[in-house]
Amino acid sequence: MLDHGQAPPLTSRPANPLFRRKPVERLVTEAGQGEGGALKRSLTMWQLTMISIGATLGTGIFVVLGEATPIAGPAVWIAFIVAGLTALFSALSYAELAGSIPVSGSSYSYAYATMGELVAWICGWCLVLEYGVSVAAVAVGWGQYLNELLDGTIGITIPETFSAPLGEGGYINMPALVVVLLCMVFLLRGAKESARINSIMVAVKIVTLVLFCVIGFMGVKAGNYTPLAPLGITAISTAASMLFFSYIGFDAASTAGEEAKNPKRDLPRAIMLSLLIVTGLYCLVALVAVGAMPWQDFEGTEAALAQIMENVTGHAFWSIVLAAGAVVAIASVVFAVLYGQTRILFAMSRDGLVPKAFAKVDEKTGTPRVNTIIVCLFCGVLAAFIPLGELANATSIGTLFAFALVNAAVVILRYSRPEMNRTFKVALFPVTPILGFVFCAYLMWELPWLTWAYFGGWMAAGLVIYFLYGMRRSSLAEAAAEVPTEK
Repeated sequence: MLDHGQAPPLTSRPANPLFRRKPVERLVTEAGQGEGGALKRSLTMWQLTMISIGATLGTGIFVVLGEATPIAGPAVWIAFIVAGLTALFSALSYAELAGSIPVSGSSYSYAYATMGELVAWICGWCLVLEYGVSVAAVAVGWGQYLNELLDGTIGITIPETFSAPLGEGGYINMPALVVVLLCMVFLLRGAKESARINSIMVAVKIVTLVLFCVIGFMGVKAGNYTPLAPLGITAISTAASMLFFSYIGFDAASTAGEEAKNPKRDLPRAIMLSLLIVTGLYCLVALVAVGAMPWQDFEGTEAALAQIMENVTGHAFWSIVLAAGAVVAIASVVFAVLYGQTRILFAMSRDGLVPKAFAKVDEKTGTPRVNTIIVCLFCGVLAAFIPLGELANATSIGTLFAFALVNAAVVILRYSRPEMNRTFKVALFPVTPILGFVFCAYLMWELPWLTWAYFGGWMAAGLVIYFLYGMRRSSLAEAAAEVPTEK
């Protein structure tokens, strides 16, 4: 054990530098410290929960539902449960690690402490895909509902040339770019102010979905639920793999570990509570949606929930209300996920794996200002030019890979550091994390080969960057160079 006041060792020096690990004590000691300043601890458990819900509840139900229903049929709600169960196993692992290692790097930091630098880099690179690229995918969906709102209120829509990406009939998706830039402006104000704005938007979208369920229930027809799985069980699995995109973001609370007032207590609670709320709403909305409209009619529908509202009531007013709620809901996802991405890059930068600019903290706002601007501009460009479908699938596989590593990290840390104080423990250990790993692997297997090809290209690019930059510039590499090799 460490003596009181003694700084924890930066690293041990393994035979292979690719597997050098960063001690948990060092991760916690460095929490919040950036270049030229420190992050501010200002977030409560409620705000952490709202960040997770904000990052999760949105495009999956407002947009991707319309793509998954033609695949799974009326059983789409079962696909949501399968995807949610996979997320639950991983959420339990996240909750344990968040309570033990309350830092901003999320699964990247957990991998660094348990599996070494190379695996941590791979995990962090997957998180860049999960958070950064999912922002772009979500922003594309925002533009679809914005057009629904404009059409219903003032009778005009943004021309497809300027509201669709390349390959889908347009040249640039301006609404998607605009929503990312608007979120950037709010994020630059500070974590506490950002959390307040996020909480308001989350409340609006929860009310909107509850309203949909109440009105949509009036149009439910029992015949729309049969046959339950017209395209077979395999189709449900395929849809579940696609819908896992809907659960991306429940781990966003873990990226706020260095800005939470009481991270060891509040992070596990926020992660579990947010996942339960989101899963319940997803399943309820999906049940009502397929009951109110034949599953075949979802094909090619970009704003299915708004269409159902209009079909049930016979009035455009309610579809306008739904579209307005969706605009706010999807914007909150963009907002919360951008927040998570900046904090992950903050942690990676502090470790020297990406340029130090990402760890520079503005003294006035306590936010990584340069980091936020770079991330938002990058995501905005992706949103403006890349189609939603490919983004959603690519994001899902990156997320599933990162979640699989988190489940493995729980097992490794339990056996390597059994004495650690854990404010939350995974039940039925080690069965639960093993099941979480297996579920993630299964859903990855169900994704199309083209998605695997994109993922392989992404990982290859990441490894090139690591070996050319991160491996030599990491803080552990610098520390190892100063420590004599033990004989």
